[in-house]
Amino acid sequence: MTSVAIDTYALVTKLKEAGIPEQQAAAQIEAITKAIDTAMEQSRHEHDLDNLVTNKNLDARIRETELKIELVKSELKRDIAETKAELIRWVVAVGLLQITLISGLIFRLADKI
Repeated sequence: MTSVAIDTYALVTKLKEAGIPEQQAAAQIEAITKAIDTAMEQSRHEHDLDNLVTNKNLDARIRETELKIELVKSELKRDIAETKAELIRWVVAVGLLQITLISGLIFRLADKI
């Protein structure tokens, strides 16, 4: 539980100087301190202050996300390069196959002529 730092001695002294008896002043300050601590605890519970996102947390998450994006980009570039190389191999292979077929057909036609 988080509590607010309050100088209770100084407050009791001020109340005594204002004419309030010491026991009554101490009881009032104790009640006020307890009320503030209760309100802080309620606020912490209601607003989940323990899991509050700070700029530092946000900056760390942004950096982590940027690193993941860079990793995905590099993997994507690698995959594109591999696909491009494979596509070039297929095009060359199909081209050679076409040349072979056309050459075979031309030689066959030349034999008949």
